[in-house]
Amino acid sequence: MAEFEVAVYNADVRACVEDQRRHPDLSDDWADIHYIEFRANSESEAREKAEHRGYVIEAITEIKD
Repeated sequence: MAEFEVAVYNADVRACVEDQRRHPDLSDDWADIHYIEFRANSESEAREKAEHRGYVIEAITEIKD
């Protein structure tokens, strides 16, 4: 399995921040990009894993040794 770094943010939090509101469950920093690592067999599988968790994907990069 390969490792992928996925750049994500939360669209609901981003909309709240733009409207000067607070998201009921998540902090405002989720409006910004976060980098999360996923182990997957392919980039498309890593994308599927991230999307399944409700993230909006900005970019995916395979981590090379």
